[in-house]
Amino acid sequence: MGKPRILLIEDNVDNREMVRFVLERAGYEILVGQTGDQAVTLARQERPDLILMDLSLPEKDGWTAAGEIKADPALAAIPLVALTAHTLPGDRKRAMEAGFDAYISKPINLPRLIETLAAFLPPAQSDE
Repeated sequence: MGKPRILLIEDNVDNREMVRFVLERAGYEILVGQTGDQAVTLARQERPDLILMDLSLPEKDGWTAAGEIKADPALAAIPLVALTAHTLPGDRKRAMEAGFDAYISKPINLPRLIETLAAFLPPAQSDE
């Protein structure tokens, strides 16, 4: 069996590269995009095992992209995890209502990130 594939949608290059590095070291295959439109397109093309997505994205925000992904019967079962700086009261509820299955706030707690993803994915196989 191959490595679990995660589609990471993050427009901030520093956040994207840090999360990508950590998840690759944890044994996941990472696909990347930077916009809400890319999230929907790549989800359809690649059928990842999980989508980890920021909410503040160019072109189409994460809430809108999540709604489109969850409305597509071919994609609806893919777990969606919000990774966001939106931490005001009600932001978590709004994300869950948009279709997200979990919510991780920034700054990122890396052990919590890995733990959250592991709840949705088969165990990752580290290359080490």
